[in-house]
Amino acid sequence: MSPTRGDIVGLVDVTLTANAIVGVQATDGHIPWVPGGKADPWNMVEAAMALDSTGHHDRARAALAWLSARQLPHGGWYSYYVGDEVVDETLDTNISAYVAVGVWHHYLATRDALVLRRHWSMVDSAMDHVVSQQLAWGGIAWRADDPSDGALLTGSSSVHLSLRCAIAIAEELGHSRPEWDVTLLLLADAISHRSHLFLDKQRWAMDWYYPILGGVVRGAAARERIDEGWDRFVVEGLGVRCVSDRPWITAAETCELVLALLVVGDRERAEQLFSWVQFLRHDDGAYWCGMNFEDARFDEPGEYFTADQPTWNSAAVVLAGQALAGAGSVLGVFSPMSRAH
Repeated sequence: MSPTRGDIVGLVDVTLTANAIVGVQATDGHIPWVPGGKADPWNMVEAAMALDSTGHHDRARAALAWLSARQLPHGGWYSYYVGDEVVDETLDTNISAYVAVGVWHHYLATRDALVLRRHWSMVDSAMDHVVSQQLAWGGIAWRADDPSDGALLTGSSSVHLSLRCAIAIAEELGHSRPEWDVTLLLLADAISHRSHLFLDKQRWAMDWYYPILGGVVRGAAARERIDEGWDRFVVEGLGVRCVSDRPWITAAETCELVLALLVVGDRERAEQLFSWVQFLRHDDGAYWCGMNFEDARFDEPGEYFTADQPTWNSAAVVLAGQALAGAGSVLGVFSPMSRAH
């Protein structure tokens, strides 16, 4: 039985979930989705953040070092790797930008300025690469290798968060990057006022809450956005649909919405969602990716729509749980304050 809403923070052991992520991390530092499986830089950063938030700082530094060693000359990364082998050469700007969030979160968790300085060149190069992909109307092309493929609302919202963190890093180290400030303003304006120019992905839950999670939509507008999409995406007692027209509940989307709810000050519903999603927890602390709730039996893991327990999925649970518990590093990254301070 899942913990009740009021007891959720104390009863869910996210340290055990973080240990499950540690168990998947490779000896060279990279964090694949599953043991021996593929890895991508965005999800690796998310997993490293979960490790940092639970005190596994050496493990998080190892993941950042792996990324630093494999950064491409233009500042980005390929989309997917299996070990050191590149298996997808797509240059996804959101994937490349997210390293700034991971480095800033590491600093908030450790106050280790040495690591901040060590990885400044990586962040600087990555953000210059991403900023160069801004389209005339303000969105960020999601593919640096094919900018004509358009921009994604979720991806651009995540890039907005990455830019805020990169600017915070620059300021902490005494650097000035005014072009990033300009990109940030134009990007926020596009997300707020020209959402129709992004590729149509409205059926995906991430397009609903990421403008909030990415730091663009705030205050009353954010609360209204949450309320408008609630009945489309939230299933009572279970969590968040990955897409509005499919019976797929996913742990990662549910826990990202928990973070978005905390951003808008709705702790009651954040705790409620976090309590619901505990039915996806495995005995070892990892989380099943999700389930098809029309056909699944709750006592049969094989009926989940995927049998995987990916590290990024568990990482989202850890970050949500730590934010509910008041972890300053997580709350600092997703703070409603200007930029990332």
